[in-house]
Amino acid sequence: MDNKDTSIYIYGRNTVREALTNEAEKVEKIFVRDSIHDSNISTIFEVASQHNIPISHVPGSKLYDLVGGVNDQGVVALRSEVSYLNFGEWLDSIDTSTYPAILLLDEIEDPGNFGAMLRTAAAAGISAVLVPKHRQAPVNATVYKTSAGTAGRIPIVRAGNLNQAILKLKDEGFWIGGLDMSGDQSLWDLEVDRALAFVIGNEGSGISEKTLEHCDYKFSIPMENHVESLNASVSAALLCYEWHRKK
Repeated sequence: MDNKDTSIYIYGRNTVREALTNEAEKVEKIFVRDSIHDSNISTIFEVASQHNIPISHVPGSKLYDLVGGVNDQGVVALRSEVSYLNFGEWLDSIDTSTYPAILLLDEIEDPGNFGAMLRTAAAAGISAVLVPKHRQAPVNATVYKTSAGTAGRIPIVRAGNLNQAILKLKDEGFWIGGLDMSGDQSLWDLEVDRALAFVIGNEGSGISEKTLEHCDYKFSIPMENHVESLNASVSAALLCYEWHRKK
């Protein structure tokens, strides 16, 4: 692992229930607002009890202290944060003969976008999401919430330098495709008979010029009605599912 596990607070009934169902061993403690007495959180109580996870009934002010003024739905959990995989170790373990696909995030700064991309990548069968160490949204509570608890189900790989990582991926047989509004190839013409790494650029500036130079393909998403671009996570979703559909 690239770094040790730390702990974060996650919130919302569905998010906490998802964490308990799929990764109960990572949930350390649950906080429930003491004014809640409805049956909608009975599943949370049941699963927590099965795994001997302590539950504290606390005032709403305590939940605010933990996660701030978010829509916590009266439930907050302390869980072990998702750890990043070391790029070199992950690369040694990947089997390119199965034609996997991965996402490379080029300085995605918005935690909501990051979480949404993790959720889509996991759902579409993407093998991993690779991020740079710097100028990249961290895996925090917002990312976990937006990913609906799927952040722990797909490897998140961290590399010191994205461009150096791309060169190593090429050495291992990956083809690099950049999603760029000025790309000369339509996303609908994507070929999937090879290992693929898709680069998604920064929300404002897109893929950096140097990284674009390393791309074997530059894909664009067909647009109508003079729409110039889509949100980064929406673009990533279209790309992931076009790959999934053709696979």
